[in-house]
Amino acid sequence: MTILKPLKLIIFSLLLTLSANVWAMSLSDAMSQLSSVKSQGLVGEQPNGYLGVIKDKNGAKEIVELINQARNAQYQKMTQTHNLSLQEIEVLAGKKAITKTAHGNYIKIDSKWIKKP
Repeated sequence: MTILKPLKLIIFSLLLTLSANVWAMSLSDAMSQLSSVKSQGLVGEQPNGYLGVIKDKNGAKEIVELINQARNAQYQKMTQTHNLSLQEIEVLAGKKAITKTAHGNYIKIDSKWIKKP
């Protein structure tokens, strides 16, 4: 009978882990929600080439983490093909992202979040 209790805990933990993976957001989900969280003022572009969380609501933090991981992987690849440092790639990507950001969405300038005019 003492073996059943630990076995039940193991099974419960396994089921919890598996169910958490089902609920986890995919990169594709994050990408499809990006424009929405940007327009809600929850997420903005930063000069370092990565997204930043302004308000952690509606899954904003998870969206930012997934997209920033993908961006970092892409930037790492670009260092090889363009013979630039990661920091150089990040700065160039940040400038491009801020330029392409829609008016009214947030960008970070001088460490402050502002709405792009």
